[in-house]
Amino acid sequence: MSGETASPSRLLILLKQVIPYIGAVVASFAAAGVFLLLLRYDVLGAYYTILFTSFLTANGFVQTLLKFVPLLLSALAFTIPLNAGKFNIGSEGQMLLGAIGAAFVGIFLAGLGVPFVALLPLALIMGTLLGAFWGAIPAWLLYRFDVNEILSTVLLNSVSFALVDYVATEVWPDRLVGHPTTVLFNTYTDLPLLTRMPPLHSGLIIAVVVAFGVYVMTTRTSLGYEMRATGSNMRAANVFGIDVKVLALLSLILGGAMGGLAGAIEATGIHHRLIEGLQSNYLVLGIIIGLIGKGNSRIVPFVAFLIAILEVGASAMQRTLAIPAEIVLIVEGLILVFVLLADLVQRR
Repeated sequence: MSGETASPSRLLILLKQVIPYIGAVVASFAAAGVFLLLLRYDVLGAYYTILFTSFLTANGFVQTLLKFVPLLLSALAFTIPLNAGKFNIGSEGQMLLGAIGAAFVGIFLAGLGVPFVALLPLALIMGTLLGAFWGAIPAWLLYRFDVNEILSTVLLNSVSFALVDYVATEVWPDRLVGHPTTVLFNTYTDLPLLTRMPPLHSGLIIAVVVAFGVYVMTTRTSLGYEMRATGSNMRAANVFGIDVKVLALLSLILGGAMGGLAGAIEATGIHHRLIEGLQSNYLVLGIIIGLIGKGNSRIVPFVAFLIAILEVGASAMQRTLAIPAEIVLIVEGLILVFVLLADLVQRR
């Protein structure tokens, strides 16, 4: 009898938790719809395109999954430090360093005769390590000199832009392309395809496995508990013997590793070279996903998939209805605002 009453109560609790966020999403679309109406656009046509493009064709669904991979990893790059109360605004630079690491393996080491079977693993590992290194710099500055990680990670993004430009125009440039781009990587660094028509690379599996590993680490290990305790109340965590400085450092390094892996996967799975602009707008979207998910590594993949749907739908909307894709940025920003408002209402 107790089992029968427990199940409805759990369902009721779940509904109470989910309904405010569903309402937040609906409210954000309604608010953005007002802008579309004022601009005399077809609101229903725009929203149909945004929400269903990812599911109408195989190509739309594959494009959504390809967008989902870097979004998920960029969101984790922000979420892991957020658990420790730190803000990693440098996933953009970490992603670019990861792509540079993949270029080093796919061009330089491949030219030295490294065994072909080792090239792809080395490219992914090198990209992850360089991303972690790029996250370790602000972590060390915070640990040693108490430099705010927001400032240092943002500034390092600018440095990464210059590094990509130098590598793509001076070190391994493709002179036939009118854009800062390296020559193609050795084909043995290409990620294997899960489907060929349309092409879907196996980076999807890597991203999902990594996301699951992050979930286990943050919710099932003492390290994850200490990290979340630090983020919840740093002073109390310090009183109970948790080295909050070391955890802050470690969280930024792990976040950098996520960004670096995202860059390596983009370089080896999509572009097959280092190209300026590879990072797109993943930094902003990763932050939005992390904030909507409130640092919960279990929720982040679902939010990342929703944002991937919106991003792919936005491109289709711009092509078919001539509606600016920036409308989706408004929707995404409004979702964040309304989610925060929903939290406020729940607390009150």
